[in-house]
Amino acid sequence: MSDGLATLAKIESECMGTVGVLYTPWRFGTAMALKKTSDIIAISFELDESALNTFTQETINLSLDPLNNEVFVVVAVDLDVGAPSGLAGANTQSEMALTTTSKTGMPNLSDSQCLARSQIKFQGAGFLDYSAVVITRSPETPVGNLDYIGIVATNNVFVQVKGANNVGTIGGSGRMWGYRARADVGTYSALIQSEVLSA
Repeated sequence: MSDGLATLAKIESECMGTVGVLYTPWRFGTAMALKKTSDIIAISFELDESALNTFTQETINLSLDPLNNEVFVVVAVDLDVGAPSGLAGANTQSEMALTTTSKTGMPNLSDSQCLARSQIKFQGAGFLDYSAVVITRSPETPVGNLDYIGIVATNNVFVQVKGANNVGTIGGSGRMWGYRARADVGTYSALIQSEVLSA
């Protein structure tokens, strides 16, 4: 690492926990200028299916200030989806996700707007009296040396749940941690455009 990059990394490390300090996180090789304006905020949410085995989505309003180019920097997400029905001879599942744009079906992590996803499957097809349990979920905190897992610029995030082949509706709860920040004009425009085009 060059002296310049080492110095920048040191400055970023020192500034990440300080409100009001300008820092520049790196994302896919592009520098973004953000000024942190709050401490870490925890936002909790809960959602149940509107009907049996039906995709259901709810909007979480972050009350951002677009006039001041305010964004929400997500540093961690924890999703706790309810278990599906345990049925002999049948596959059942429950899914939950959190995204930065509205969806019409359950997203997965190949979707760049998906911040987190959790899934529980009961694999009972072919078995008479038991099933195998498969649990998949994205990590609650970033893996590796990451400053954040997503930046929200368009005021809302969206939580989704859906079950499959269950005999009762499923639901889930979750929590998102992050902080408010003010972006420079170029960064804010790019973030807004990215979210709008991905919607």
